[in-house]
Formats: sequence, C-alpha cells, structure tokens
Amino acid sequence: MNYEQAWKIFSGDGPLVAVALHDGHMVRPEVGRLLAISEGVRKREEDPYTADWTDVAGTQVVGTRSRFEVDLNRARDEAVYSKPDQAWGLRVWGSAPSPGMIRRSLAVYDEFYAAMFKLFKDIEKRHGRFLVYDLHSYNHRRSGPNAEPDDPEQNPEVNIGTGAMDRTYWAPIVDRFITDLRSFDFLGRQLDVRENVKFIGRGFPRFVHENFPRSGCALAIEFKKFFMDEWTGLLYEEQHAAIRDALGSTTPGALEELVNLHIEKQHG
Repeated sequence: MNYEQAWKIFSGDGPLVAVALHDGHMVRPEVGRLLAISEGVRKREEDPYTADWTDVAGTQVVGTRSRFEVDLNRARDEAVYSKPDQAWGLRVWGSAPSPGMIRRSLAVYDEFYAAMFKLFKDIEKRHGRFLVYDLHSYNHRRSGPNAEPDDPEQNPEVNIGTGAMDRTYWAPIVDRFITDLRSFDFLGRQLDVRENVKFIGRGFPRFVHENFPRSGCALAIEFKKFFMDEWTGLLYEEQHAAIRDALGSTTPGALEELVNLHIEKQHG
C-alpha cells in the first residue's frame, strides 16, 4: 500500500469538480501506532461511500487518508487534531504525536493545497470559472445505535454550506442548485434540503473562495447518513444510488447558471 498518496485526481472535461475529502481511511504507520481510537470509531467519523458520488463531475478529487491523520477540510492549525473538542469529544491519541510527525502530516496538507491551487488555476484558464461540489456526510445518531435519531429540525437530509462564500455574488448558482435538488424525485418523495442549518462550510470551500473569489464557487454539500447505518457501516444501496442521481440532476442547471453569471459579469 502506498502511504505517500494522500489524494487522487481524476482530470476530465468541463468546469465542474466534485471532491470527497473524507472518503479515505488510510493512515501512515507512524500515525496508526499512536491512535487511541479504533478503526470502527474512525470509520464512523469519516465519510465512507462519498467518493462514489464524485462521478457526477468531469474532474474528481478523492482523499485517501483518514481525517484522523490530517483533516484536509480544516484550517491548517487545526488539521491535526490535538484536543478532543476538535474531534467530537473523542480521545484521538494514545501517545501525543511528536513535532516531527505533525510536520509530516502538515506537509501532506500543504502539498494537497498546492495541487488544488494548480488544478483550479488550470480549470480557470480553460473555462474562466469553475464550480466545486464539496461532498461530505454527517452522523445523526450520536446517542447510540438504538437511540432515537437527532432532531430532524436541526439535521436536514442535505445541508448546503455557503458561509465561506460571497453569497450575494454566487446567489444564482446556489439558488438553482437548491431548487433543483429539492425538486428531484427521490424514490417517490423530495429531499429535505436546507442551507447553513448544521454546517456552513469549512477549510476547503474557504480556500476556494479566498483564492478564486470571482472565478470559483464551492458548495459544501453534507448528506445526513440516512443512506447507511453510521454505527455498523452498512450501506443502503438504493438510497446511496439515488443520492448520486439527485446530484447528477443538479449539474445542468448549476452549470447553466455558471455560464450565465460569467457572461453577465463580463458585460455588466
């Protein structure tokens, strides 16, 4: 197993990029020896199966490392968890990581963001603007496998995080995406899609909007883990596949709005 590979990029055509940063579970051996948490607990806090949804885009980025080695969606100074309150109250480390190990983990972080800057620059050069689907999933049965789910009023099936962007500037894309996702026939019903209820978007969309403020739009898309059993890891294949179809249904409209916005700003 190649422990040096922390992400994979599948480059394709078009201005849409789908990203699954937390799909990975691998850790470097030196990290694994110090972790206090079990593989099962790690997997519960990761985002398994999200990489499968990235094929809605021409270009796909998939993280292969566990967020417990380095979290690519956090600010750099929080990318290696050091306190339980950074990791859902979990005791991550049996023994504290050495400064050298932390440096090596942060080197992965820096290399990743350098690669993302180059990727987005290349797409910007070809297309003028680009759209990112930043795909995640989140737990909603934290009280235990047999407990009632967390309050659905505070835990939408799909949370769209837009707190890292200039919401007014990118409004046509955000609004079209939410409208189209809500309108999709999801196994005979509509999805509960809401904005900034549970999450507002973290380090990765912030990186996009700080570095490409008028050319890159990153939607932080969090699916509640209703498509799987978050405690056992069992996948509900029909729901998982329907989420992929729902995301695919949004791409024509979102890309149409991206093109229209580009034309409007050029001639406005």
